[in-house]
Amino acid sequence: MPVDPIRVIDLFAGAGGFTAGFRAASDRYQTICAVEWDTAAAASYEATFGEGIVFAGSIQDWIELGGIPQADLIVGGPPCQGFSTLGKRDEEDERNSLWREYMRTILLARPKYFVVENVAAFAASPQYDLFKKETALGGALEEYDFDHRVLNAADYGAPQARKRTVIIGHLRNLPFPGWPDKTVDDAYVSVRTAFREAGAAAAVDGIDLPEGRRTSFAGKELAGPFGRDELHLGRRYTQLSLDRFAAIPERGNRFDLARERPDLLPKCWIGHTSGSADVMGRLYWDKPSVTIRTEFFKPEKGRYLHPTAHRAITHFEAAVLQGFPAEHRFVGSKTAIARQIGNAVPIPLGKAIAEKLLESL
Repeated sequence: MPVDPIRVIDLFAGAGGFTAGFRAASDRYQTICAVEWDTAAAASYEATFGEGIVFAGSIQDWIELGGIPQADLIVGGPPCQGFSTLGKRDEEDERNSLWREYMRTILLARPKYFVVENVAAFAASPQYDLFKKETALGGALEEYDFDHRVLNAADYGAPQARKRTVIIGHLRNLPFPGWPDKTVDDAYVSVRTAFREAGAAAAVDGIDLPEGRRTSFAGKELAGPFGRDELHLGRRYTQLSLDRFAAIPERGNRFDLARERPDLLPKCWIGHTSGSADVMGRLYWDKPSVTIRTEFFKPEKGRYLHPTAHRAITHFEAAVLQGFPAEHRFVGSKTAIARQIGNAVPIPLGKAIAEKLLESL
């Protein structure tokens, strides 16, 4: 007997990580609209999931245009830079208020359930408290309730340790669907396993994106689309950078560089004997990776050196660690694609959430 599709709105959709996870869980999930302000990311979404779905613009403009469709489910991860524990937190960052636009969409689309994903620090923010207060009697969302947990993508089969606040909301006349059970215990998926299964070689396939491929989207000409496996691309390193990489052993980091080759230290590191051990660090073969961020191609930003090769991980390897399947398509420059990969919800985490929701939907 045919079953009804589950109508989904994907807000702050990026390149479609959340949608990819939900599609992997069940083909009943049908995205009726996605919203993404970053043009290249929106183009990647369309290249992967089809035309006529994604609105390339701000959520504010999308709401003002009207005609918000009714949906069974809303998913999305509002931008989280203002909550991030990296660098200086800014509670006044205007991006912190985008949860209000998410709330407006709930009121207009009237979903049965909704899912919000954000950095772990969001759960302890004033904005989370304000969001929760809207579900009290007299609040804008008084017909809804929600709960949150901080989930680690590695617990759900991602080869990456990435802790995120996940909110699951529901109409009060419907039961809370519960939380997904962990799919792994201590046997996390390792970097070695992920790279081996994806066919990632130590040697890169080149430096630049394949030429001659262009996409016209939202009035812009963009490079692509490119398949995930076409992104095994390195960078043009200076000899100084290559010498630094070569001085860092397996499982090592910048402190090994300071011990073995202090002559290669940047001036800003001389005398700095404390701080993060992830900077200029190599990924561990036998563990999940650290959190993949938008500048994973810069070893000075974290533990993003290949476990043994003298280079940072490639866009292909980062996409594999995020769980993107080979059929996913990416549009834009290398920097734009890196941003799309780093901002995505890990596909195994999205899939686990989707499978749990399916029991209620």
